[in-house]
Amino acid sequence: MNFRPFAPADFSALYAIEELCFEPPLRFNRNYMHRLVRAANAAAWVAEEEGTLAGFAIVEWLRDGGRFFAYLQTIEVAPAYRGRGMARELLRCAESSAWNAGAASLWLHVDAENRPAIRLYQSAGYLCRGSEDNYYGRGRAALIYSKSLGPSQPSPAG
Repeated sequence: MNFRPFAPADFSALYAIEELCFEPPLRFNRNYMHRLVRAANAAAWVAEEEGTLAGFAIVEWLRDGGRFFAYLQTIEVAPAYRGRGMARELLRCAESSAWNAGAASLWLHVDAENRPAIRLYQSAGYLCRGSEDNYYGRGRAALIYSKSLGPSQPSPAG
């Protein structure tokens, strides 16, 4: 498994994973996703196996008043590649990019029913800070997690 920064040539395969993982209206539209992967205040990482894109993560950093924090826009692994620790390594890559950009913390929303993702975030040191009703549509709540980033952040895999 190879983890590396996103390259523009990856976009079609990346968006194909988005289409596999999310149905409308939860799916990011192509234009929004394209903006995210090209943003100067963001980093996108991909995971590939034998030249096939298998997953990706996108993290964005923002300044809100005196606070500088990061937000995990998405982390996705194609169904055929799940259960191999890929999401965990993509999360580490996103954390490292956010830390290197100067963010003090990383925040995210996760579907309150997505037990595998919740286990991933909790095992990586994220703490639940609350919830948001109907975040993923009527009757689908999100849990809000965050983690303080510090000087011991791991370097992304290469």
